[in-house]
Amino acid sequence: MDVGRLISPLGQTKAVVGIGLFFVLWCAEAWIPFWHEAKSSPPRLRHAGRNLTVTVVNVVLVGLLFSSATAFSVSWAESAGFGLLRWMRLPAGVSMVAALILMDAWMYAWHRMNHVVPFLWRFHRMHHSDPAMDVTTATRFHPGEMVFSSILRLAVIPLLGMSLWQVVIYELIFLPAIQWTHCGVRVAEWFDRASRVVFVSPRMHRVHHSRYQPETDSNYASILSVWDRLGGTFRLRDDPSTIELGLEGFDDPRTQTLLGLLKTPLGRQVRR
Repeated sequence: MDVGRLISPLGQTKAVVGIGLFFVLWCAEAWIPFWHEAKSSPPRLRHAGRNLTVTVVNVVLVGLLFSSATAFSVSWAESAGFGLLRWMRLPAGVSMVAALILMDAWMYAWHRMNHVVPFLWRFHRMHHSDPAMDVTTATRFHPGEMVFSSILRLAVIPLLGMSLWQVVIYELIFLPAIQWTHCGVRVAEWFDRASRVVFVSPRMHRVHHSRYQPETDSNYASILSVWDRLGGTFRLRDDPSTIELGLEGFDDPRTQTLLGLLKTPLGRQVRR
């Protein structure tokens, strides 16, 4: 199989799926909203413009700095026969499933570290300081956090023994998953309850965006909800519509400007 010919269409598919789902959820948030817009909420277009500007910066930054480096690290590991999945010599289908599960476990661990390690939290708190959670919040991450995450992945992916196409397929699933769990669409409780048996649901992740710290420090999983159950971090609220969004210390409108978002790590460290 020519991996190069496979990766390019998958990358294009990821972009099409991500942009297409974004517009579907963006419209659905207006038609069947979960959150009732409060007076303190920023105007929807302005809020989206800031968050999406940060997203574009991250896409360009990570693409320029780490795309080639990731491909090189995967190529080196493959030529050296290095990595857990290669040592296990699993059938292709089993290896694919195992790669997705292991990568999702790493994403849980990385997310949890961002809440536990004070230095990492300084960057990650930009994501949590959003006063209006919607589909644009899914990709609102500080560029510094994206750089740290990408650097660690240069080691994690070869250690796991993932191939390049396995990485791209995980990303193809990951982006729609986080868009769905961040969206502000009203979903029937029975559907949310059934889906969160296996997958992270919007009701789960809304709890994670609460400014009440015990809820902020819960529900770290990205795709599979099992990680929070195993890690003892699974948490629900009976009425998620009562959740207060945002983060203490970041209610000043100046912290929500584009410059304010980028300066988030430099602000005072609010006691957690």
